[in-house]
Amino acid sequence: MLRRHLAAAALAVLALAGFNRPAPAQPAPAAPPAAPVEIQFWHGLPQPLGGLLEKIVSDFNASQRQYRVVPSFRGSYPETMVGAVAAFRANAAPHIVQMYEVGTGTMLAAGRAIRPVHELLAATGVNIDFNDYLAPVRGYYQAADGRQMSMPFNSSTAIMFYNKDMFSRAGLDPNSPPKTWQEVEAAARKLKEAGISCPMTTSWPAWIQVEQVLAMHNQPLATQANGFRGMNAEMRLAGPLMVRHMQNLVEWQRQGLFRYGGRDAAADGLFPSGECAMAFASSGLRARVVREARFQWGAAMLPYYSDVQGAPRNSIIGGASFWAMNKGAAANATRTEAEWRGVAEFFRYIASPEVDAKWHQDTGYVPVRRASYELSRRQGYYTQNPGSDVAIEQLIRGGAATDNSRGIRLGGYVEIRTIIQEEMEKAFQAGQSAQQAMEAANTRANAVLRTFERQNSRPQ
Repeated sequence: MLRRHLAAAALAVLALAGFNRPAPAQPAPAAPPAAPVEIQFWHGLPQPLGGLLEKIVSDFNASQRQYRVVPSFRGSYPETMVGAVAAFRANAAPHIVQMYEVGTGTMLAAGRAIRPVHELLAATGVNIDFNDYLAPVRGYYQAADGRQMSMPFNSSTAIMFYNKDMFSRAGLDPNSPPKTWQEVEAAARKLKEAGISCPMTTSWPAWIQVEQVLAMHNQPLATQANGFRGMNAEMRLAGPLMVRHMQNLVEWQRQGLFRYGGRDAAADGLFPSGECAMAFASSGLRARVVREARFQWGAAMLPYYSDVQGAPRNSIIGGASFWAMNKGAAANATRTEAEWRGVAEFFRYIASPEVDAKWHQDTGYVPVRRASYELSRRQGYYTQNPGSDVAIEQLIRGGAATDNSRGIRLGGYVEIRTIIQEEMEKAFQAGQSAQQAMEAANTRANAVLRTFERQNSRPQ
């Protein structure tokens, strides 16, 4: 009995002590996780390439929690450039804008609208080994002193696609595509004789039939190393090689060997649809050809004139790079350190060989890094996809690039390309001779250069 009373008393004391003791402290509510820093990214790639690009962005966002890149398709490259400039003036520029290669001179002259990549990386402590980048790629987007101004990404070059089934029908070897323009003409004649209505066509007439032709034959498009050495460059469009080639295109069209499919990428659909047997187009067209072509096809290097001494050289790149932009010119239009770090981290992500190699394999754009090229080779991609390395081999052909094959750094070149295409069209419509077309393009393009030089007199 006594033992039971003592136990009850003890329980009572414990209960009383527990009742009077302060309630245990509750943990403070966890602070809500900080929202990721938002990075606005404007691009100019339509589907399906735009979707593949946005998948890379999505993968970056999923790889970490600090930053969230928000991609937005803004129309064609020229439309994207106009929109980005207008947004900067309104103090609402995106953090990153994708700009095609011929807009490089214009972007470099944009002054405080851009933040050079070398400066961005130095300020954020992010390291990217640009020495591993293919020289024709990194060089296009560098200042004269070698500093990296924009972030190379979707780089391409022009190549030849050809329909093996049509070649066989015409008695041509489907595994031996023509290498020279003389051989292209001979093949086109056989294709026409076999009843093929479109032996050959071209996309991007100014890029492929002017810029690439001159570069591969080590001929200048303009003085001052195609503008890399200064804004006082003058065009060289009316030289013997260019007039000869333009005359050939005009004559081939008249004879039904060549079909002019329109400006820029307007002719891209003529090859995968099976209409044209040979097409000179961006290597980036490969993704569409893989998806749409219902015939056996191959890829080969661009043709050259075998009687031009020193040819062929490397081709030059197309595609685009990413530019880091300041928000605007107003004093309060600033970026935070976290925003700049987010831009740099995104650039680091897309520079990884794994991301670059997958983009290359999915699209037909070239790998911009040697490490990505070697990774693709180790993975057996080139063995499994014959011809997929044609663009890369063409870019690095001939050793170091010359002043004429490094690329183009001319202000206002977006407008100049349109001028070249306009004058080419007049020749195709029998409105002027090839000589007149090239001379008119040269005169009009020089006027654009002089206007650009007056408006942007500060050194690049």
